[in-house]
Amino acid sequence: MDKRYTIEEANALLPLIRQELRQLQDMADELEEQYIAYRKLKAVVQGKPSKEDPLFELESKLDFLQIELNQYVENFTRKGILLKSIEPGLIDFPAVVEGEEVLLCWKEGEASITHYHGWNDGFIGRKRHPEA
Repeated sequence: MDKRYTIEEANALLPLIRQELRQLQDMADELEEQYIAYRKLKAVVQGKPSKEDPLFELESKLDFLQIELNQYVENFTRKGILLKSIEPGLIDFPAVVEGEEVLLCWKEGEASITHYHGWNDGFIGRKRHPEA
């Protein structure tokens, strides 16, 4: 990752990140609902002879939703942002704090970014950002 964010830059992106995360969460929910519907239909039609494939439409929809979801995840990557979790939203922004390569971390529900952690520390190793 080449991009490094200041805490101001990362916080300025949060409104957009919240919006994109909400859309991603909606897509993930839709994909899960469609997958459950697919599994139910598959259980009903499995082994029954049919001239048409009743699963084809749902399989196509699932494929499309998965591609769309992957593209949305890629949007975060293109910004140099690490999407750690969709639900709840957990986002890391590469940064440098006091000369050290770290990740500014934001968890869905937080008003702003106020903490960071080392690349190997994870969320549990969060420290308060000196500028927060």
